[in-house]
Amino acid sequence: MQHHPQAVNLPARKDIRRILIIKWSALGNIAYTTAAMEDVCRAFPHAEIHINTMPVYQNLFEGDPRFKKIIAIPLRRQGLRNSLRWLREVRDNRYDLIVDFQSNDRSRILLALLRLSGAKVSFITGNQRGFPYHLGPAPLPETAHALERQRANIASAGIPIATPLPTFHIQPRHREHAEALLRDHRLLGKRFAVFLPGCQAAGYLKRWGAIRFSALAIYLREAGYDNVVLLGAEDEQEECRRIEEACGDWLVNLCGQTEILDLIPLCQHAACIVANDTGTAHLTAAAAVPMLVFFGPTDPRRARPAGDHITTLQADIYCINCYRKDCSHHSCTELVSPEAAFAAIKKIGAV
Repeated sequence: MQHHPQAVNLPARKDIRRILIIKWSALGNIAYTTAAMEDVCRAFPHAEIHINTMPVYQNLFEGDPRFKKIIAIPLRRQGLRNSLRWLREVRDNRYDLIVDFQSNDRSRILLALLRLSGAKVSFITGNQRGFPYHLGPAPLPETAHALERQRANIASAGIPIATPLPTFHIQPRHREHAEALLRDHRLLGKRFAVFLPGCQAAGYLKRWGAIRFSALAIYLREAGYDNVVLLGAEDEQEECRRIEEACGDWLVNLCGQTEILDLIPLCQHAACIVANDTGTAHLTAAAAVPMLVFFGPTDPRRARPAGDHITTLQADIYCINCYRKDCSHHSCTELVSPEAAFAAIKKIGAV
């Protein structure tokens, strides 16, 4: 098997002509990893680059000029059949470099099988050293941010780190839809905040709660904001409806009316964003708008959205950063008061 020293400079090589980037899930992880993806693309401007993700996230990269091809194979379904399909696809494309940003057991097993099958891939990088990777970083502290792990991955290949924020290609239709919503609800030229108050049902401990979001919306209104805009998916409509009922007609509920990539151009017009620790918070960090994020059982040092414009709030309690899925008291978010959130927004200059 090939062995490569850790100190290499792959961008200087002329034989890196086709690259595969692997990042399957989930939304938030993909969002912050796009910063490292952008660094890979910049380092190899003449290479043909493919992206491998799950079908549910394929729409994040459709029409993206950085990627010549999207490989979207549902590996969780028909496990063996689709794993073999993945191996054939990757082997047939004859990549010179594979960047594994997923770096979990499944990706490592598939890449090990790829190498053991005799596929000729000059370099494979991952978030750790050792087989099946040729290149990888030294171990990082447990509290290292997930994006720092991705950056260490590509730095081991000599790829410069230059992109601070998530980077998406926003197609014109998303910008046009965002502009239409802003125009139809008379938000253009107004001072408004965006709230992202939902999260997937399984992550309910990450929700700050409709009562507290409603109180914060009223504080912002009294402080001179013209509007508060609610964004979310269809399964978050009940949470948004409860906030809407507690506020006046100055609150604009757009929950369920947007596609995922509509959110970035829409949020670019906002004065601030207030969010739970969810995938959409990571995605809308690309808007580069001051953002306040509530953290529950997860560690903000490891999981906060990317960028210097992010502020986090979390109750300092005995079970902090427990990473539990169920809890009898939900104190880590519920003990964060609307007054504390409003003070944090004032501190970042958004009031």
